[in-house]
Amino acid sequence: MEKFCTLFILFLSFSLSAQFTITNYTSADGLASDDVNCVTIDAQGDLWFGTSEGISKFDGTNWFTFNMGNSPGLADNNITAIFFDNDNNLWVGTDFGASTFDGNDWRTYNEDNGLIDNRVTHINSGKEGIVWIGNRDGVTLKEDNELISLGMADGMPFGGVTSISFDNASNDKYFGTALGGVIKFNGIDLLPFHANIGLLSDKITSIAIDENDNKWVGTSAGVSVLDNRDSLVMNHSRIFELPAPDTLNPVEDVKIDSKGRVWAGVYVDYLVTEGGVSMYDGMTWIDLDVEDGLVGPVVRQLAIEANDDVWVATSTGVSKITFPFTPPSSTQNLIPENFKVFPNPVSDNLIIELQPESSNRLVSVYNSVGQIIARDIIPNSLNQFSIPMNQHAAGLYFVEIGNQIMKVIKE
Repeated sequence: MEKFCTLFILFLSFSLSAQFTITNYTSADGLASDDVNCVTIDAQGDLWFGTSEGISKFDGTNWFTFNMGNSPGLADNNITAIFFDNDNNLWVGTDFGASTFDGNDWRTYNEDNGLIDNRVTHINSGKEGIVWIGNRDGVTLKEDNELISLGMADGMPFGGVTSISFDNASNDKYFGTALGGVIKFNGIDLLPFHANIGLLSDKITSIAIDENDNKWVGTSAGVSVLDNRDSLVMNHSRIFELPAPDTLNPVEDVKIDSKGRVWAGVYVDYLVTEGGVSMYDGMTWIDLDVEDGLVGPVVRQLAIEANDDVWVATSTGVSKITFPFTPPSSTQNLIPENFKVFPNPVSDNLIIELQPESSNRLVSVYNSVGQIIARDIIPNSLNQFSIPMNQHAAGLYFVEIGNQIMKVIKE
């Protein structure tokens, strides 16, 4: 076998419309209301939707409704956040506090018993099992039976918390805020990241953290990406195609599937009512909207199943997107200008060498069927980066940076 194989620039060239199916569900199918605010998935794979008229559970066949009429103790029927903790207890947020259900009884936390603000926006839990409740005045954590809050008096910005995420390695907390950018909490200090460091906006709606601790930050103007050192490495301001003259992409939610693809819900409510879902495969953003079959344009939240089906909560029902990935196909035989890889063929570690002036530092590695097997952002301080390949099977792989992809043979 020759030491080096021919290198190719490759472009993702496939028709998305031929690759996905969309299934829609509304109140006619069993939803408590078409006005769906949020969605989550439990340990059994059942879907749970928070609507303006209660909670809907969908097991793939049957629908079940929980509301104040059949669930005494639920704070309100208008559900603003929904989440399952590590003990499989259901948590829901409302404008009148947060309610939790253990399978038998409901209990509500509000300003009377320790919540910093009744208007709940987001609920999440890290690996240590502590439940964090975001609200319009800050954030409240529940540890054992104690509620502890961080508000404006502690340094949280005006407008409150819209999103809560956790670093995979350090378990540091990252709070998206309504007006104050991203706040990192290391357990002691609140460390802000604002638009003045390059974030597209200080209005944060969602933060998704990938397996390499890169933070994909949904803002009112697109998606900003921070690396594992919290340095801004890229901005995506045009992720959803809008009719002229509208170009701003307000993001409602960001999620990452098991193949490393980034999914973002976008909704524009000025001048026009436009919205949908965009998917980033590491090279391009591809969007889906009502014309593609989505149930409605007012996208509010996303959830991704273990098999990477994507559920979309909207104001007019929910959509399920099934989208099998297509591998890249070669269209041009050129030598990339911005990076090199060696050795090729490779058996152990693949070295990627960037040109010093290269601005795109997101590297993705695909196998022959188009699945992402590795993805990371090369720090600005490095021009060489190593990706271990010894655990992967022999065969054809693709390394992608920016709009250039190189073919690699694994021995």
